[in-house]
Amino acid sequence: MAEKEKVVLAYSGGLDTSCCLKWLQVEKNLDVIAICGNVGQDEADLEYIKNKALECGAIASEAMDMREEYASEYLTKALAANGLYENTYPLLSALSRPLLSKHMVEAAHKYGAKYIAHGCTGKGNDQVRFETAIKALDPKLEILAPVRDWELHTREEEIDWAAEHGVPVKASKASPYSIDDNVWGRAIECGALENPWNEPPADIWTLSVDPENAPNEAEYVEIGFEKGVPCSLNGEEKSFLQIVMDLNVLAGKHGCGRIDMVENRLVGVKSRECYETPAAEVLIAAHKALETLCLDRETQHFKLNLEHQWSTTVYYGQWFSPLKNALDAFFAETQKFVTGTVKVKLYKGSCTVAGRTSDYSLYDYGLASYTAADTFDHKAAKGFIDLSALPFAVWAEKQGHEAQDL
Repeated sequence: MAEKEKVVLAYSGGLDTSCCLKWLQVEKNLDVIAICGNVGQDEADLEYIKNKALECGAIASEAMDMREEYASEYLTKALAANGLYENTYPLLSALSRPLLSKHMVEAAHKYGAKYIAHGCTGKGNDQVRFETAIKALDPKLEILAPVRDWELHTREEEIDWAAEHGVPVKASKASPYSIDDNVWGRAIECGALENPWNEPPADIWTLSVDPENAPNEAEYVEIGFEKGVPCSLNGEEKSFLQIVMDLNVLAGKHGCGRIDMVENRLVGVKSRECYETPAAEVLIAAHKALETLCLDRETQHFKLNLEHQWSTTVYYGQWFSPLKNALDAFFAETQKFVTGTVKVKLYKGSCTVAGRTSDYSLYDYGLASYTAADTFDHKAAKGFIDLSALPFAVWAEKQGHEAQDL
C-alpha cells in the first residue's frame, strides 16, 4: 500500500478544526499532523487537545507553548505601533496567526508534509492571514481549507456531522458563539451578535466583570517601561508576558477592555465583533501616554500615520512583508527613549492615565509653566508668528479675495 500524503492542520480542538481533522482523513485520504499552539487561550489542559487529536485519528499531534514567543516577538511590535485596527481593535487574532503559521510551516518541514490546512471560513479574515503567511514562508506548500470546500454550510450542520462521525465537540446548537482567545484578549462572534441592534449577551464576557458590578473604589496601577516594553507592575519587575496576564485580571476586575464594534473585514463585508482586551487597553493607553513625554513633536505626529498603516497591514495578514518589516524598523527607532512609568486609574469600565514620568522626558516645566517659573521667551513669539503666517499673507494679497468669490 502506498504511503499516504501528509497534511499539517492548525488544530484548536474546537468545532471547525475537529471536523476538519476527520474530514481530511475521510474525504482526502490524508495522514493528519495536528498542531495546537498555546498563545494563551482559555484551555487549562493542552494535553487534552493533543490527545483528542490522536484519538480522532491524527498520526501525530503537538501542543506547543508559544506564549513567551508571542509576547516577546509579536506583542512588543504591536505595542510599539500602538496597534489598533480602525483605531479600536487591538488585533489579537491578526497577531497570533503569523506565529501559528510559522510553526505550521516548520512542522510541515519536520514531518515531510505536502499540505497545510486550516479551519477558517470563506468570508473571514483568518484564511487570508494564514495563507498569506504560509506563502511568504514557503510558497511550495499547498494549502487546504476544508470549511471553504465542504457542504456543511452552518454550525448546526457541522455539529450534526461531528456526531455522525464520532467527533467529540463542545459546541452546541444552544450556544453557537465562535471564540478566539489568547493572552492579548478574546474575540467573540456569531449567534445573537450577528444582529448589530442586539446588545451583547452577558454570557459572552469572561475576562471582565460588568462595569456596573465592578468595585466602587478605583484602583491605581503603575506600569514601568524600558524602551517601549513593559518591564514592571506596581514597582515589581516582571516579564512582559506576566504583566499582560496580571493586567487581564486587574483591569478585568474593574470591567475594562470591552469592545463592541462593526469593523470592515479584509474580504469586503462589515462584521459585528465583540472583543475583550483588558490588558491591551491598559497597556496601549499607558504606552501612548509615555510617548507624549518622550517623543519629539514631528516624530510623534508622523508616527500616528504609520500606526494606522501598520495596523491595517497586520490586519490584512501581511506580517511577513517588506512593508511591515520596514515599519517595524521605524517604530524600533522611536522606542529608544520611551522609558519611564505611567500611572493608570481603573474604575467601572474606564481606564484613565493619571500620571506619567520619565528620565528622558522632553516636557520642560519652565517652558510650559504660566507661573513665575516661566522661562519661555514671549518676545520671540511675534517673529515666529510673522514667518509662520507669511505664506498665508502673500496668498491673501494675491489670490485670497478672488478665491473666496469663486
